[in-house]
Amino acid sequence: MIREIIFYKHHFFYFYDAQPKSVQEKIDYVLDLIANVERVPEKFFKHLEGSDGLYEIRIKVGSDIFRLFCFFDAGKLVVVLQGLQKKSAKTPRNEILKAERLKHQYFEEKKR
Repeated sequence: MIREIIFYKHHFFYFYDAQPKSVQEKIDYVLDLIANVERVPEKFFKHLEGSDGLYEIRIKVGSDIFRLFCFFDAGKLVVVLQGLQKKSAKTPRNEILKAERLKHQYFEEKKR
């Protein structure tokens, strides 16, 4: 394994559990790829422009597009925050702000 993936709190699992089996399988595939491939193709994993160190894990199933927000902690540790189904070309700003809040909470809790 090249990267370790963890999930912060319950946000991702609420999203994941609500998805059909085909979407869950694709999410599992992409997360496995991120964990085990040295150079993950940008079509699956990309820095989120205009954010403070957030990345989006990009998943496409048929014509549906999904995004998982994450960030790095301690080098090769990927912390997955939450997911959403994209309904427009641009990622909603409120979802990015939520991910940034969760990232901040993660590091605050880690300090304790």
